[in-house]
Amino acid sequence: MEPPLKEMTRTVPPGLIFSDILGLVGPKLKAVEAEVARNLHSEIGIIDELGTYLSNGGGKRVRPLLLLLSAQMCGYRGERDVLFASVFEFIHTATLVHDDVIDSATIRRGRSSLNAQWGNSLTVLLGDYLYIKSMSMALTADDLRIIKILADITLKMIEGELIQKRRQGEIGVTPEEHLDIVRRKTASLFSGCSLVGGLLAGIGPERQEDLKSFGLNLGMAFQLVDDILDFTSNEKTLGKPVVSDLREGKMTLPLIYLLEAGDSEHRTKVQTVLEDRDFSRVRSEEIVRLVQQGGTLDRTRDLARQYGEKAKWDLRRFPDGLARNAMETLPDLILARDR
Repeated sequence: MEPPLKEMTRTVPPGLIFSDILGLVGPKLKAVEAEVARNLHSEIGIIDELGTYLSNGGGKRVRPLLLLLSAQMCGYRGERDVLFASVFEFIHTATLVHDDVIDSATIRRGRSSLNAQWGNSLTVLLGDYLYIKSMSMALTADDLRIIKILADITLKMIEGELIQKRRQGEIGVTPEEHLDIVRRKTASLFSGCSLVGGLLAGIGPERQEDLKSFGLNLGMAFQLVDDILDFTSNEKTLGKPVVSDLREGKMTLPLIYLLEAGDSEHRTKVQTVLEDRDFSRVRSEEIVRLVQQGGTLDRTRDLARQYGEKAKWDLRRFPDGLARNAMETLPDLILARDR
């Protein structure tokens, strides 16, 4: 059920800063890092080489953090949250590895992507390895409910990638179509993280739906902020070239909103970049200027903020405490991020 507007915009108690949130789950997050590194290690030389490169690349670890906080908020006291947080990070990493091949990306997190270093064939195989490895790790917990969730999420993510690839280079993508892709590719994994944290604690069906919705709304906000950062950040901060989505043939929400205004000159410029897959005829700075002046970044941020408020609303029936406060703070931290 959608919250009333008055409730949806209520003032949330002052949130924690990121260091406070890390303090809540810091030891477990370190355990996740160790579990990820251990499972990336292999006696097979090439796997170990590629795995070490991935491990040294770092990452935001937002998804493990979400699962750990969800488990803590729901009262979980075991150790399986570390295992499944690692599983979700493996799945996320596998998608990034495959995405870089699909997009012909050369930079990831400020350094050469795997495919740029080792070629597409080895990179695709490593992505497959990471997917299967994640399921193998999950099976050690002997919980078929969670295995099914992981399988369903992976299918949704692949569906989203297929839909996006099919529409690659097409200028007529609608906001609804883009949000559907975001829901499948990004938000479904966030939803799974928050849900599994609660399942480990044995929560009932109604709270499960709340956590699924929380993760979904948080994931939607996260990706929409990514859409914005592609036009507002810089390569050093972002860890990859700016306006890279358009160069790869992807229409994101700020551009979709821009073209909704119906300016034929704007449409021609965007279409040119989609056809060229570079900025030889239309400079990237020109595209950035168009979306900034057109107000579409503000419109996208407003929608991201709405998803963030919905996420906070989803937590209303959980007990008060530091973990819930931390969860309520996540949407604000995501909206404020610069990378």
